[in-house]
Amino acid sequence: MERLGGTSEEEDMEMDLEVKEEDDDDERSRTVVAAEEMGGGFFEEEAASSEQIHIHGMGGRRSRPKEEKERTKLRERHRRAITARILAGLRRHGNYNLRVRADINDVIAALAREAGWVVLPDGTTFPSRSSPSSSQVGKPAEASPLTVAVAPQTTPHLKGLSPAGGQISSGDNRQCRLKGVYTLPSAYDGQYRQGVIVGGERCNENFPLVVSCKETANEKQVIDLPQRIPERDFAGTPYVPVHVMLPLGVINTKCELVDLEGLMKQVRILKSINIDGVTVDCWWGIVEAHAPQEYNWHGYRRLFQIVRELKLKLQVVMSFHECGGNIGDDVCIPLPHWVAEIGRGNPDIFFTDREGRRNPECLSIGIDKERVLRGRTALEVYFDYMRSFRVEFDEFFEDGIISAVEVGLGPCGELRYPSYSVKNGWRYPGIGEFQCYDQYLIKSLRKAAEARGHSFWARGPENAGSYNSRPQETAFFCDGGDYDGYYGRFFLGWYSQLLVDHADRVLSLAKLAFEGTCIVAKISSVYWWYKTASHAAELTAGFYNPCNRDGYASIASMLKRHFVTLNLCSELRTSNQQAGFSEALADPEGLIWQVLNAAWDVSIPVASVNSFPCYDRDSYNKILENAKPLDDPDGRHLSSFTYLRLSPVLMEGCNFSEFERFVKRMHGEAVLDL
Repeated sequence: MERLGGTSEEEDMEMDLEVKEEDDDDERSRTVVAAEEMGGGFFEEEAASSEQIHIHGMGGRRSRPKEEKERTKLRERHRRAITARILAGLRRHGNYNLRVRADINDVIAALAREAGWVVLPDGTTFPSRSSPSSSQVGKPAEASPLTVAVAPQTTPHLKGLSPAGGQISSGDNRQCRLKGVYTLPSAYDGQYRQGVIVGGERCNENFPLVVSCKETANEKQVIDLPQRIPERDFAGTPYVPVHVMLPLGVINTKCELVDLEGLMKQVRILKSINIDGVTVDCWWGIVEAHAPQEYNWHGYRRLFQIVRELKLKLQVVMSFHECGGNIGDDVCIPLPHWVAEIGRGNPDIFFTDREGRRNPECLSIGIDKERVLRGRTALEVYFDYMRSFRVEFDEFFEDGIISAVEVGLGPCGELRYPSYSVKNGWRYPGIGEFQCYDQYLIKSLRKAAEARGHSFWARGPENAGSYNSRPQETAFFCDGGDYDGYYGRFFLGWYSQLLVDHADRVLSLAKLAFEGTCIVAKISSVYWWYKTASHAAELTAGFYNPCNRDGYASIASMLKRHFVTLNLCSELRTSNQQAGFSEALADPEGLIWQVLNAAWDVSIPVASVNSFPCYDRDSYNKILENAKPLDDPDGRHLSSFTYLRLSPVLMEGCNFSEFERFVKRMHGEAVLDL
């Protein structure tokens, strides 16, 4: 029987339940492992029957009454039902790629990989920054309970670790949870970071651990807590303003400010650590909800007054997209009702994929100049909305309270096509699909093909796969595929240029509406499949950036013409921290630096916002390194950073302390860790 945790024979008698079922024709042995309780671990099975178990001879053969066998079968069915529900939840809510008949080993391996560990096929497990010894590779590891062994004179106090070695007090852990990883809460003394145990819960990631495992033939497995990697000192570095994005639902669909007292309390606390300002979405679907050119700014005016009273700066986002269909959305704010009504009669106002599926998240760029919105073009609708905002809040512009306006240019407010829409079935790391099949974009493609002299090119690629395909599974995106042929280069050039032209037109109008105010355009980071030749996920999103072409230089040049700041939506986790990076040949850091260089080469300011919430020091350090590159000969740095987003989790004690420390370092202040 394969044992989990590396227990001794005596401990096996207490921890493991061996089940033996006999059929008429043959015998099968089945092992049921009762998982150790580790702060709310995977399974809790009732104790084995107290009836006498007779052991015959040295072979250890056991016999049980028929009634006990029936109870064993019932327990086994109950265990399988629990397992099925756990696996279903992990697949559905955690995006775990688990086989249909996955077992506890598969789950532990998946969680270990998410924690940044390497799991070999034979079960050998080690941190990604270390490598297994030659004696470890190819043979099963001797399992043993996880214990901590450090020199007595430097041992930090570890909460929840019993003297017996390995039992964890659940009372210390209920407060801090993260999917799939259990962290031993510990006092940080400047030398060690938290220990991580796979298979249960995890405390907040103030000091994420990289551990090394040592094994001997007869000794228990030991985790060495390594010395913490020295941090770069940001004292005296350039001042980078920090803004905090307010919750999505701070203004409800009636344009009313929600939870005024709670919001004021949280913003006052943020003010106390010297953040520079807050950022808020001004939703088109709320303000112009019921009829064209009937704008309701009431709730936003009350919010802006609070920000002014607290003497904070305000960044606003002209959000021309819906909220509720993307990762991280916790409220639903659709497009205006009158726009949805038009869409029911003319669905081609929305982006459309090859199968004819519509995406109502935002308007297609194909109608920028089409008068299909009650006599107005999409560009006129955007301009009227921005002009109304500028007139309504003129005093906040004149007083300098509103320091920047970000203009929505597509789904999630980002300049891209909605190529990887979860609503249409996309799952990471699928390559996505081209979104150019509404009648207006097809018309544009036909004109471009005829102008090129090849009218038969007036079609989208027929061999580009589907949302969840991988590059090598398609004839279009595979190495040497059609993406780099004559037709492929024509189509991708047309597809990407439409996106640049759309941004060019909208930002021209924004400069008219908000003359004298900083304008910002947001660019997404489509980093999966970045290490392939085609960069398939970027191509379907509209970034013509294969390995032999810089797809971001033209975007940066366009932004330069309008003196617009580029806001880069950054993925902060490294490939060692994010499960699936190696599988998807992803390189978020490589993409970030390519976009930064494209922007800085034309001397435009670059701001940044994190893709996912972060609370740990490692992620903050990554932001800082990107914000203030080390030894840059030109002293380049980010113009500002927006933290996504204000939440109760951010305001918790240890999380908030880490955020305060981060703000100080972004401001170039010295920090002292006790």
